[in-house]
Amino acid sequence: MASTYEIYYDKDADFLEVFLGEPSDCFAEEPEQGVFIRKDENTQEVKSIGIIGFKRRAELLQKLLKKFNLAFPIDFRIIG
Repeated sequence: MASTYEIYYDKDADFLEVFLGEPSDCFAEEPEQGVFIRKDENTQEVKSIGIIGFKRRAELLQKLLKKFNLAFPIDFRIIG
């Protein structure tokens, strides 16, 4: 599990990105439209998960964290 986290949210674009661990050289994959997974070039470790249209698909973040066997100390939910 990563020891450092950073969260970026752009309200106008409804884009959430969660950064895991220390920055490194990465490549990106788009497993489905509007979902971006950045992985370390050498270790393949997931370094960030980005989701466009986050309010509509907030549950997707938890599914992706589980898929990659990652834990995150915050539960993301949309209220209202």
